[in-house]
Formats: sequence, C-alpha cells, structure tokens
Amino acid sequence: MFKEWGEEQYYEDLEVGDRFKTEPVSFSEEEIIAFASLWDPQRFHVDPIEAEKTMFGGIIASGWHIVCKTFRQAIDAGFLHKGGISSPGIDELRWIKPVRPGDSVHLEFEVTHARLSRTRDDRGYVTLTVTAINQKPETVMRFSVAEVVLTKPTDEA
Repeated sequence: MFKEWGEEQYYEDLEVGDRFKTEPVSFSEEEIIAFASLWDPQRFHVDPIEAEKTMFGGIIASGWHIVCKTFRQAIDAGFLHKGGISSPGIDELRWIKPVRPGDSVHLEFEVTHARLSRTRDDRGYVTLTVTAINQKPETVMRFSVAEVVLTKPTDEA
C-alpha cells in the first residue's frame, strides 16, 4: 500500500517500509531527441535512422533524462516537501530496460533505512530505494538515494 506525500514531510513521518508512488510521465520522441541533443548526444538517443542500426532498434531515452524527468515528478508530488534539506548521493543507479517514445514511467519509493543524526538533533538520515516502472509494467530503472531530512520543529515559545 502506498502513502501520500504530505504537505509537510519530516523525519518522524517516515518509517522503514513506507512506500510512495508518483503519477506517470510520458516520453515523446521529440523530447527524447531534444534532451539528448543537449546532454547525451549518442546516436541511439538523437538519430532515428542510426538508432535503428543499434541493439535498441530505435530511439531510446537517455538514462539521465529518465532520472531528471521522473524525479521532477516526485518533487512536484511533494517528495520530502519542507523536511528534505539535502542528499549526499545516489547509489547503485541501474538502467534496466530502455524507455522508448510513447512510454509512460512512474516512480515507486520505499524507505529502507532511517536513523536520527548522532550529532545534530534537528535531522535524520533516510535511505530510499527508487524504482521506475513503465506502463507494461516493467522495471526500467532502479537506484538508492540517501536523504537528510529535518525533524519536526518544536514550539519553544
């Protein structure tokens, strides 16, 4: 069962095993080519004729495009709104299946680790496994992201 991202999402609002899901985003051929032309101009991302000759048999989205577009959807959905303050990094990023023009992809997050800071009482550390799933449904990408998340503010008035 999936939880909703709250208006305010603090460390105390997250427990190991919590799961969250975004709405899907679609990838058009024009958008795939435009992104890759700027950031990842490999032939299977930017040239439909050359892409046909590759092992992919056609245009596919850059993995970086998938990361950027789906993660934007998570932010827009409220991912760690107000509570999230930084991320020390992503681990084990894997592009498992190609994303093709017309595909729709959503993210599923699962909290896999959580602990309070040992040195700062205003924050905790959370690790989430993030899985990107297309409309078929097939897993197309997976990674683990570490997040620094504020604890709920206390009233000191």
